[in-house]
Amino acid sequence: MQDDKQKTTPWYRVPMVWLVVGGPLSVVVASIATAVIAWKHIDPVIATTPQGEVRPGDNMAPKLSPKDAMAPALQGRNHAATPAEQ
Repeated sequence: MQDDKQKTTPWYRVPMVWLVVGGPLSVVVASIATAVIAWKHIDPVIATTPQGEVRPGDNMAPKLSPKDAMAPALQGRNHAATPAEQ
C-alpha cells in the first residue's frame, strides 16, 4: 500500500524530463527555422546555352577568362617583387 504522505509529482514538474525532451525539441525547431529560411531565399537558377553563354535576361555579368581573374594578384605580386623606384 502506498503511503499517504508520499505524493507523486506530475511529469512536467520533473527537471530531468525537460533536459531529455528539450534538447531534441530545440533541434527540431532549429531545423524547421532553417528550412523556412532556405525556402524563402532560394537562389535563382542561371541558365546557359549549350555553348556556355548566359541567356539574355539572366542579369548576370559575363564570365571573365582566368587571366583576367588573376590580373590583380599578378599586379600585386609583381609590385612586391620589384624594388621601389626613387
